Amino acid sequence: MDLLTRIRNEQGDMPEALRKVAQAILEAPDEAYRLTIVDLAERSGTSTATITRFCRALGFAGYAELRVAIATASGRETRATWETDIGQEILPDDGLDRVLHVVSGNDIRLIEQTRDQLDLAVVDKVAQAVARAGRVLLFGVSSSAAVASEMEYRLQRMRVPTWSRSDAHAALTDAALLGQGDVAIGISHSGRTREVIEVLAEAGGHGAITVAVTSHPRSPLAEVAELVLTTASRATSFRSEGFAAIHSQLLVLDVVYVSVAQRTYERTKQAFDVTVRAVAGHRLPERDT
Repeated sequence: MDLLTRIRNEQGDMPEALRKVAQAILEAPDEAYRLTIVDLAERSGTSTATITRFCRALGFAGYAELRVAIATASGRETRATWETDIGQEILPDDGLDRVLHVVSGNDIRLIEQTRDQLDLAVVDKVAQAVARAGRVLLFGVSSSAAVASEMEYRLQRMRVPTWSRSDAHAALTDAALLGQGDVAIGISHSGRTREVIEVLAEAGGHGAITVAVTSHPRSPLAEVAELVLTTASRATSFRSEGFAAIHSQLLVLDVVYVSVAQRTYERTKQAFDVTVRAVAGHRLPERDT
C-alpha cells in the first residue's frame, strides 16, 4: 500500500502519541522526509522514542527507511496531483467543469491506490470460498449497503446462493444460520460500524468464513474477520471518506466476482445465457442506422 494512504487509513487506530506523528507527516509530507528524527519529534510534540515506535509499527527497521518511504510516496502523490491538475477542495462557486475534474480525478486515484494495495492472495482465498459456498451473506449499512446489494445481484446471476442485508436484526438472524463452508462478508469503510462487526462475529462463531472489506486494516472489523480486503478512500468537499470509498469497495468486490466466475465458468455461462433470454423480451429492438 502507498505509505501515505496507509498512514491515513491507520492513524485512527493508533495510540495517541503515534497518531500525532502520523498527523505531522500527513500535514506536510513534502517537508516531513527532510526532517531529522529530532525535528519530527518536535513538530509532532512527541519524542524520538515515539518516532522509533512509529517506524516499527509501520514495519520499518528505523527512521532512515521511513524517510525514504515518505519521500517516495510524497513524490508520487505530488506527481498524480500535477498530472490531473486537481486539488481536493470544491468551493461553492466552482463551475461544473472543476467539479467533474475533482470528483473523477479523485475516484481514479482511489481506484489506482486500491489496485496497488490489494492483496491478490487474499482475493484468491475469498473467491475460492465464495465459489464453493453453500450460502453467502453480505452486510453493510448506509452507503455500504448499496455495495452489498450490488454484489448480491452479481453473485445470484451466477447461481451462488447469496443474500444481502441492511437491517442488523435480519443480518444477525442469517449469520446465526451459517455454518462450515458458508461465507459472510462485512463491508465498512471505517471498520468500526458496530452492527457489521457483530454480524461478522456471529457468523464466525458458527464456523463460517468471514471477510472484511474496509479501508482500515487494523480496525475492529478487520480483527474479527478471517480474511481482510482493503480499500482506499480520501474525502473531498461534500463527500466524506465513506462516500468516497464506494468505488474502491466496488472494485475489490468486482475482482472477487470475476474470479468466482472464472472458477465456475460453465455454470456461470449457462446461467448468463438463461437470464439474458429471460429479459430479452423487455428490451426495445435496436434501430437501423
